Amino acid sequence: MIASRSVDPGELRAAVARVAGWLRGEEPQPPRAELAAAVRLSLRTLAADAPGRSVEVRVPPFAAVQCVEGPRHTRGTPPNVVETDPRTWLELATGLVDWPAAVAAGRVSASGTRADLSRWLPVLRP
Repeated sequence: MIASRSVDPGELRAAVARVAGWLRGEEPQPPRAELAAAVRLSLRTLAADAPGRSVEVRVPPFAAVQCVEGPRHTRGTPPNVVETDPRTWLELATGLVDWPAAVAAGRVSASGTRADLSRWLPVLRP
């Protein structure tokens, strides 16, 4: 679980810029460290934009955050979980794909009554 401290927007933009060609299908997958940085910074931004602990967002193998106001989860499996792969998460975070489309395509697993992140996406706005 990563901390939800705020992220410098410039740092987030730079991290996403390093993986942007891959997200658009124009370049090979970036180095693991660059991909991890973009995922972690964008998740930390989500946690800052949607503070709370009622939803756990997981992007294995890089990070997970708790966010969204509501009942706090403390033990066991959280009642509201969102899980996706790094590419899908970054596409959502940058607005290359929208939440309903990703969920409908099965690219995002979202369980629980609060596990809809569409209100807070994309986290990186032009």
